[in-house]
Amino acid sequence: MSEANKDIGILKEIAELLNEGTDTKDVLSGVLKRLLQVTGLQTGWIFLMDETGAHQLAAAEALPPALANNENQRMCQGGCWCVNKYNNKKLTKATNIMECKRIEDALEELAGETCGLTHHATVPLGAANERFGILNVGSPYKTHFKKEELALLEAVAYQIGTALKRIKLTQREQENALVTERNRLARDLHDSVNQLLFSLSLTARAGVEMTEQEEVKQTFGYIQDLAQEALGEMRALIWQLRPLGLENGVVSALRSYAEMLGLSIETDITGAASIPGTVEETLWRIGQEALANCKKHSQTTVAHLTFHTAKDEIVMSIKDDGCGFHYGENIEIPSLGLKNMKTRTEALNGQFHLKSKPGSGTEIEIRIPF
Repeated sequence: MSEANKDIGILKEIAELLNEGTDTKDVLSGVLKRLLQVTGLQTGWIFLMDETGAHQLAAAEALPPALANNENQRMCQGGCWCVNKYNNKKLTKATNIMECKRIEDALEELAGETCGLTHHATVPLGAANERFGILNVGSPYKTHFKKEELALLEAVAYQIGTALKRIKLTQREQENALVTERNRLARDLHDSVNQLLFSLSLTARAGVEMTEQEEVKQTFGYIQDLAQEALGEMRALIWQLRPLGLENGVVSALRSYAEMLGLSIETDITGAASIPGTVEETLWRIGQEALANCKKHSQTTVAHLTFHTAKDEIVMSIKDDGCGFHYGENIEIPSLGLKNMKTRTEALNGQFHLKSKPGSGTEIEIRIPF
């Protein structure tokens, strides 16, 4: 078989693998393993990069012990020449990297066996104008990649970039479908259960007014109180499913939500930028949880919302002047709601800060890059 036909066969096989999956890490792991098998190379790893330049080890195959020790810790931390070149936008095609800085550092620190790996080729992963990260491959004692090898790696990298874009679009479609379903469920709850509870409350109220027997009045009054409490819970649930007013921005939605909870909210808004939908949704969910906590636990009816938008970051702070509680940076976050806020923030590579002292209120601050 000619080299050209062999390369076409490899690209076809890689394309089939890429088209099968929808989970990013599973797809990258499978493709990397197969790529090494069909090319005869031994070691490889894929870094996914975010907008801030931070890298994430998304797949790795046959790393030498010096790089694989402590659950690939050396690969997950620090910088290197290929990452720096990618972040400086100087990596535009498949390139021979003369030496691997991570291997060099491991040798200097006597971190373990390197199995003869000293060099690797680096290829940027992208599709159209989008950049996703880098593919690195190498073999023991291989110090140079031929032009034909780099061309094949570049073609595979483009296939991987296209697949990553497809997965990203698929996930976005799934998120949109989820929002649509939540909106449908919210409408159904409003039109059915919410109306039934309202009718029950009116019926109980009428029962109180119609009867003269004190025990019956108390029973109807109890039913009315339960119906009103259930109505309040239902309205809050509908708000969580379908935030009416979010189309006017997250600040407007949080103002309305605070009003629904019976809170007075003071706002301070600075900056202006178009916020991505996923970021806005996250800020909305975190804001809901923070305002609900204020209502339930702070023993105050006033909250303060600060919202600052810059060109590459958004900062949101929600503070109350209530009772507060004991908390320090070395103490575990005390509630599931607060842990959920932190998890939502970090899922978007953001930073979550919590401050609270008895008698001094509570403040949460969210910083999310975009």
